Amino acid sequence: MQQRPSFTLRALTAFALAAGLGVGQASIFKDPQLDSLAEANKFAELEQQAQARLKANAADVEANAALALALSSLDPSDAKRLEAGAKQAKQCVEQHPSAAVCQLVRAQNLHMQMGEAGMFKAMRLLDSIKEALTRAVELDPNSFVARVQLTKLYLFAPGMLGGSTAKAKELEIAVRSSQPEQARLLRVYLALYAKKWGEAESELLALKPSKDASLLEEARAATLQLATYYLKDGKEPAKAKTLFENLQREQPGYAHGPYGLGRVYSETGQLDEALRYFERAKSLAAADELPIDHRLGDALLAKGDKAQAKAAYERFLKTKRANPNNVEAARKSLASLV
Repeated sequence: MQQRPSFTLRALTAFALAAGLGVGQASIFKDPQLDSLAEANKFAELEQQAQARLKANAADVEANAALALALSSLDPSDAKRLEAGAKQAKQCVEQHPSAAVCQLVRAQNLHMQMGEAGMFKAMRLLDSIKEALTRAVELDPNSFVARVQLTKLYLFAPGMLGGSTAKAKELEIAVRSSQPEQARLLRVYLALYAKKWGEAESELLALKPSKDASLLEEARAATLQLATYYLKDGKEPAKAKTLFENLQREQPGYAHGPYGLGRVYSETGQLDEALRYFERAKSLAAADELPIDHRLGDALLAKGDKAQAKAAYERFLKTKRANPNNVEAARKSLASLV
């Protein structure tokens, strides 16, 4: 097992943000209706559908899992809903011990709990997440969602809590021949962890177009992670631009490509172009996963439009599932306008 230098609450929080199932839940349900609602973050509708199906058939595995996911994800700041989601996920696992989807929604609920947990509780939660994801992979070796989330856990978790680059590599090797594109995406994360930026970029750009929702979601997430590195401190904005242009070309219906291009143009001082791309991103799928209004506010503030910047920051701060780092930055910017 690989040993990591230190273990802190900050490290666990970083893991929770980096390795959660994400806001968009990828493809975890076999039922297309449940899957489309989860992928579109329509958790209120997902809850209604799950309740209706459970009323008709209390043993409906996917409805049980869907209810747990909806309860956990609609508003992670609502402690009562999160607790209800935990109970539902536990019930799903107990009633359907051979169903990988129950383990997946259990892991998601535990990830949500980590966002508000203290260090010692977070340590216990992390161990339970690893247990749930490991079991999900055992039950369904073809589940890319389970495999990629377990890979992230091994990469980002402290070594004293089970982090292991070797185990992450084993997960990639196991599907290299049977699921080559999924394996390629796992190699992207391995390269990102090792700070082999060029290798990660090559693997990302080599990904073949896919209809697999899980693969598409992870491609978006990995692109944002790598491009953020390229944008930091103005390192290599041209490389970030290439990544986002590729993402926009491969996934034109999603907000991530235009959002990323807006970031690039904002960082390079091309504010009118930045505003144009941010506005485009707001109308596309998965826009609610991104801090668009935060970045829009920054661009407007840089242009000197304080009134519109204030409105954008206020809209962003009403977002329920925003990244805490973005929330803190937006609050500071808003406070500077008072």
